[in-house]
Amino acid sequence: MMAGISKPLAAALFSFVAISPVLAADLVKARPPAPIPDAPSSFFLFSDTQVSYRYQFPSSEPGVQVQNGDGSFSTRGIPKQIYNISHADAWAYGTNFFTLDILKSASQDPGGTTNAPGGFAQYDYGATEAYGLYRGTLSLNALTGTKAFAVPGIIKDISLSYGFDANAKNTAFGPRKRDVVGGLNFAFDVPAGFINASVHAYKEWNRNGFNTYPNRDVSFDTVPEFEIVYSLPLSFTGLPLSIAGFNNIVLPKGRGVGDPGAFAFNPKTGLEFLSRTNLVLDLGKLVYDKPNRVDVFVGFQYWLNKFGAQETATFKGTEEKSFLAGVSFHVF
Repeated sequence: MMAGISKPLAAALFSFVAISPVLAADLVKARPPAPIPDAPSSFFLFSDTQVSYRYQFPSSEPGVQVQNGDGSFSTRGIPKQIYNISHADAWAYGTNFFTLDILKSASQDPGGTTNAPGGFAQYDYGATEAYGLYRGTLSLNALTGTKAFAVPGIIKDISLSYGFDANAKNTAFGPRKRDVVGGLNFAFDVPAGFINASVHAYKEWNRNGFNTYPNRDVSFDTVPEFEIVYSLPLSFTGLPLSIAGFNNIVLPKGRGVGDPGAFAFNPKTGLEFLSRTNLVLDLGKLVYDKPNRVDVFVGFQYWLNKFGAQETATFKGTEEKSFLAGVSFHVF
């Protein structure tokens, strides 16, 4: 941590990075409050990079299901191991955040391809997904050199916010999600920790491996998207504990438009809601009085209409209720 950064900003960024390994998908979609600097002595007021591991159980995937004895279908639970690298920094006019998850599914979520001879092949090992995300902010207070975008006791700052997501996964569906977001971020004035909310325009492109080759690229409608991220210290416990999490809402984005002359297996999407809450312990602070070195965390994730997919009687896996546990190391 660089000299000159305020303690609240440091706490906010560290707490945010502590929950960033949470981001396996449209994951992670939030950022710390933009600073209002005085006279920074170097370009970055703050910079932190972490590597982490977490185990999530049971996760779900749309279309990954089992057929019961009575002929009905139910979601098939999928354990996942997730490796992550994340970076956060703050400079005179805003913040940057980047995270990359490598998600390894157990065999319940098999790898596969629709490009094999005969049209389909499914493997006996679990799929691997890479999911990257970037978010940036530009503080309107810092850009104008005023505090005109603050409301004492309510809002600390309003920022321009922007970013993108990108993923790839080696399954038959073969998603290649690309999205961009842009809008405003509101940093609330709270006595400790932070609460941020963002309102974005959201535009997504993806790939559907079940469509007729080569007409598999799809484009979705531009829709509103909302993000809330928070981290609040639990000082009353006498331990270096905090509760941290996020909520993300993407409004229905249509069916996805591809080549109008091609068969399109593009069901109508629904409102997507993703929520995660983590209990984070600063183990370095607790054990050897060196904060922000090693964190351990446990959490719970709820995901409704995962990736926008809606559940039907014969299509499951779109609602996820899962636990997670992990460890994160601040490397530099």
